[in-house]
Amino acid sequence: MTTPQDLLFVALDVPADRPVEQGDLSLALAAAELLDLLAAQEVTLRDEVIVPVSGHLTGDPMLDKAAASLIRTEPYESAEDWLWRRGDGLSAAYRDELEHTEPSGSGLRQLFRRADRSVERIDSDARRHAADRWARHEPLLAGLAAALGIEEPEQEEAERQEPAAHAEDERVDDRVAVVLAALGDALTELEAVRQRRRIEEDAFDNVWRAP
Repeated sequence: MTTPQDLLFVALDVPADRPVEQGDLSLALAAAELLDLLAAQEVTLRDEVIVPVSGHLTGDPMLDKAAASLIRTEPYESAEDWLWRRGDGLSAAYRDELEHTEPSGSGLRQLFRRADRSVERIDSDARRHAADRWARHEPLLAGLAAALGIEEPEQEEAERQEPAAHAEDERVDDRVAVVLAALGDALTELEAVRQRRRIEEDAFDNVWRAP
């Protein structure tokens, strides 16, 4: 149970203002992988550059594939370059991986057809783990989801007044901020590409429609 898996379930189960695009989700999953590799001390960040520090296996097949794909010679690569390279087709890879491990009919096949809200979703340990992190307003998962337009529900007043020590435990450190900033930049760039394509397609259609 990793942050990318939890993010995939959140994208499936939590209503968003707009459908989550596969490309956006792929970038966010790559960011989630990088955050887990940082937490496992497999890599560190030098400014915005990913520096591998360990070759140990994490025990998770997808994270191990992510670690194996790291550039291990200088000048390494930036966090945003990692998102683009590792994120290529990553949402489909995670979907296929979880379809092999989740119960039949769990709803994963409907991930990219969010308009169908009637699908029955079977409970599982992995899904409960993701739901628990989401219910606890875990900052890392919440930050990734927010980048995809999936906002947390309003917290109760009692939760907003939790002890300072608890807030300190859940503080998002500078490395997480770097990764989330890189994700935001990549998502903005991807949306700009989509907009340019839409403009070009509209212009092409108008040429053919012109008398």
